[in-house]
Amino acid sequence: MENKRVLLGMSGGVDSSVSALLLKQKGYEPIGMTLELFAGSSCCDTNTYMDAKNVCNGIGIPHFIYNCKEEFREKVIEDFINCYANCKTPNPCIECNKYMKFGIMYERAQKLDCNYIATGHYAKTEYSEKYGRWVLKKSKAGAKDQSYVLWNIPKELIEHVIFPLGDFESKEQIREIARQNNLKVANKPDSEDICFVPDGNYKKFLENNSDIKPKIGKIVRTNGEILGKHKGLYNYTIGQRKGLGISYSCPLFVIGFNPTKNELIVGEEKELYEKEIEVTDINLLLVDQINKPMEVDVKTRYSSKMAKAKIIQEGNKIKVTFNEPQKSITPGQSAVFYVDDIVLGGGKIIK
Repeated sequence: MENKRVLLGMSGGVDSSVSALLLKQKGYEPIGMTLELFAGSSCCDTNTYMDAKNVCNGIGIPHFIYNCKEEFREKVIEDFINCYANCKTPNPCIECNKYMKFGIMYERAQKLDCNYIATGHYAKTEYSEKYGRWVLKKSKAGAKDQSYVLWNIPKELIEHVIFPLGDFESKEQIREIARQNNLKVANKPDSEDICFVPDGNYKKFLENNSDIKPKIGKIVRTNGEILGKHKGLYNYTIGQRKGLGISYSCPLFVIGFNPTKNELIVGEEKELYEKEIEVTDINLLLVDQINKPMEVDVKTRYSSKMAKAKIIQEGNKIKVTFNEPQKSITPGQSAVFYVDDIVLGGGKIIK
């Protein structure tokens, strides 16, 4: 008899709450688990725990809280700090998914004799006859699809992952299910910010939680022309135009950094476009190796549109050549590769 026990990550929001309901309706045996990640974060306050617990009590499933603050600091926050210290722009949700939701949670699932783990992400898993393996796919939610932030999960887990919301097209459908089933979180607002920076001020977070402090340096053009002073390189990101504190005959944008000289490099909009990039820290889900050039669709940010490109693996890196130059590609962000609606894999952009 199939083991239908599922460990469900619950944030206290409507997505994971409706996921619990749907799993139970489909005959699974869900157990709700809320990860305790960072004191004061939007996903680790008393309301979060109580909302998740109340939902579980209401639909008659167990719920517990698991403390993994130490692991979260080591794997997610330290990476966040390290990226900014090295002039990169991180995406901490991707690290959290890899190490917390699809790392620690899967370990707990095994100890609880659960055959599956589940989350409220908008994504899909299914077995592909064409590729002879389980695959991670885009959901039907269009702009709400979250497959981009899941590229780094271990591929051997895919057949043990359930995304109950994968076939829904909008968040409103989820809220309506919550209302019909009297879930009190039906109209709970979405959390938009980084969970451990709930006020959105990542600069203050860095200054309070690391050795990163304001260090004034020069703002320069690529030809060395000095235009002004910056307030510390961590305050800026590729493509930024506002807040530079300089005036010039045409609009200027951040196009790069020189950490050795503590210089912020600015240029015109046309200098933001790139045809080729490299990615490292590769995780391939659909194939084991890319031995010859492949045509794929690429996303270089969660909110960016797909771009057509050719990719080829060179050792532990992948070279990406876009059909058309792409704007504001940012080291530290992820490049995620798609074949149709299947996630091929991804890596971290290093330029």
